[in-house]
Amino acid sequence: MILDLSSPRVMAIVNVTPDSFYAGSRTPEVPDIEHRIRVAVAEGASLLDIGGYSSRPGAGEVPVEEEWRRVSLGVSAARRIAPEIPVSVDTFRSEVAERAIRTFGEVIVNDISAGELDPGMWAVVAAHDVPYVAMHMKGTPQSMQRQTDYRRDITTEVVDYFRQRMEAMLTAGLRRERIILDPGFGFAKTAAQNFELLAGLPRLCELGFPVLAGLSRKSMIYRTLGCTPAESLAGTVALGWECLRQGARILRVHDVREAADTVRLFNAYRS
Repeated sequence: MILDLSSPRVMAIVNVTPDSFYAGSRTPEVPDIEHRIRVAVAEGASLLDIGGYSSRPGAGEVPVEEEWRRVSLGVSAARRIAPEIPVSVDTFRSEVAERAIRTFGEVIVNDISAGELDPGMWAVVAAHDVPYVAMHMKGTPQSMQRQTDYRRDITTEVVDYFRQRMEAMLTAGLRRERIILDPGFGFAKTAAQNFELLAGLPRLCELGFPVLAGLSRKSMIYRTLGCTPAESLAGTVALGWECLRQGARILRVHDVREAADTVRLFNAYRS
């Protein structure tokens, strides 16, 4: 799988979960999943991100077999409906990643823990040589919002974290050209830290890896605006443009048409 990131891409969130923070994104049953994928592709998605474990703050634990059941439903539907669209599996568990690759062929592994929560993840990624998204987070989805204290400014912390993790990833056998970085907006970060990190995104891009930005409908938007996740589309579009301006190559979003339009306008503006 060759990911062409010469132009920014839109990654559509496909939540095969009953408890994601944005209720409008939940697609726990096959007809819902299939509808979501068809609409996302028609609206301009370049990538499909299938998740079976909600990573919202305080999310409950999901057994491995249940996560795999959900992921397999989602990837199966994606392969049937849009076999030409690269699929990402949003999991921090090496077992789920391994089973997805063996069952469906090459997928992108989107790991919210950058290998911290499952030491076996990098061995799976290296053995199959699949693209890998490494995200910055402290703790777990259950504990991360109690871990927002940093010794230095948040951008320096995140950049230094990835410098250290990158060395370890390459030593573990991951290929540099297969790695994508995600600063982890909303994960173990306050709203102020999220905005500071967004302003400092070029420093992360300077590490030489494509950057994925996932801030769609998150609390940094809806709490700042005093609204709900359902009412935060305009804020998501505004910050999506800023992510592109700061150097992000992938926008991970709930609302594909609006993100695809943002990318088209950004490309026109840039040219």
